[in-house]
Amino acid sequence: LACLGLAGCATPRMDDAGRLALYQAHAGAPAPQFRYFGNAMGWERIDDQHVLLQMRPREAWLLRISGPCLDWGGASPTLGLSSRNGLVVARFDRVVVHGSPVDCRIEEIRPVDMEALRAASRAQPSGT
Repeated sequence: LACLGLAGCATPRMDDAGRLALYQAHAGAPAPQFRYFGNAMGWERIDDQHVLLQMRPREAWLLRISGPCLDWGGASPTLGLSSRNGLVVARFDRVVVHGSPVDCRIEEIRPVDMEALRAASRAQPSGT
């Protein structure tokens, strides 16, 4: 079991529901797994059950998780993923938050079309 940390730093401009809807609109069908060797660009907490994991500029995964492990009170903790042989598998692997006694199972993995997401984000009215 490998747990590899990622530092998160996101500044949301819309509420959780709006961001989740935007990501879901640009996410593909659920995938059983994705390759993960511990190098990711970053992550973004969307809500208590969803995380966007950015692997490369054009590769990102929307993870739906079970449990309260993302409820850290607004801090930006280190996030880790379990994996086996370079794969993160839905309904088997877990999200781990450093310092938390709770980890969460990854229930669903969906690829995100980052180019389409960026274009849609640019088209959104700016504001808080």
